Amino acid sequence: MLRTLILRTLILMTISFVAAAQKKAARVLVFGLDGFSAEGFKAAKHPNLDRMIAEGALSLTTRPVMPSITLPNWTSHFTGSGPEEHGITNNEWTLEKHTLQPLETDGEGYYPSVFKILKDNIPAVKIGYYYNWKELINPINRKYLDEVSFEEHDNYKQNYQKAYDFMIMNKQSPTLVFLYSVHTDHAGHGFGWMSKEYITAIEEADLAIGELLDQLKRAGIYKDTHFMLITDHGGLNKGHGGITMNEMQVPWAITGPQIKKQGLTTVFNSNKNTAIVLAKIFGIAKMPMAWTGTIPVGIFK
Repeated sequence: MLRTLILRTLILMTISFVAAAQKKAARVLVFGLDGFSAEGFKAAKHPNLDRMIAEGALSLTTRPVMPSITLPNWTSHFTGSGPEEHGITNNEWTLEKHTLQPLETDGEGYYPSVFKILKDNIPAVKIGYYYNWKELINPINRKYLDEVSFEEHDNYKQNYQKAYDFMIMNKQSPTLVFLYSVHTDHAGHGFGWMSKEYITAIEEADLAIGELLDQLKRAGIYKDTHFMLITDHGGLNKGHGGITMNEMQVPWAITGPQIKKQGLTTVFNSNKNTAIVLAKIFGIAKMPMAWTGTIPVGIFK
């Protein structure tokens, strides 16, 4: 009888352990909207984004790295570093042609990204990368990505569907998905930041985000998912790259099971912090020595 009791106890402990392990399998969906200024966030209507981040934290005073252009900032998001560390200083950077050498590289010459850190520490993690500006992926070593999809001509809706399919296919695994669109930035360049067309581009993105969030809710995986909203820079008139507050102040938001409900926060934040936050969600404590980002104060429970 004692032997039976011990056996039952061991079985229950095993079931509990497996259940706990499954529950801790982190899932993160990162929405990236290029050229999304804090001004634009305040002016546009985005009810789906508002509902998504209502239980988390929103910063409208996050600083891009300098220069306030695309490739250095998206690289900073995913490498926990600034251009002075990762070496990407312009949009023309390639692995074969650049001036500033990075402080650290992997075996293929790429600066270490959060994707590498995840794969090194959690081999079972699944990573999807979806984008529609072809140069965006140049600083990232693709060998750490499980699915990559490029959509042409500023289109993004097929990538949204692919991202959903990827998340469903890997719903039992730790998963990180980056879902990016450049159409907001191109609206700024084409018509001007804060133009009617620019605001419309933001609101169109919000509709697509809302449709995807509804899909995740119907699939039953919304509540267990962390969501982030990130961007690279703002803009002024029809350009960016300078140091005005129009260019150097952007939205950054996060919500999910591990995140405190803070609402609007003015705590110091930088695009360099995104990778550190992602690593923490997945339970990784040891970062590359060259990373300089930090975790924004008070966002985790």
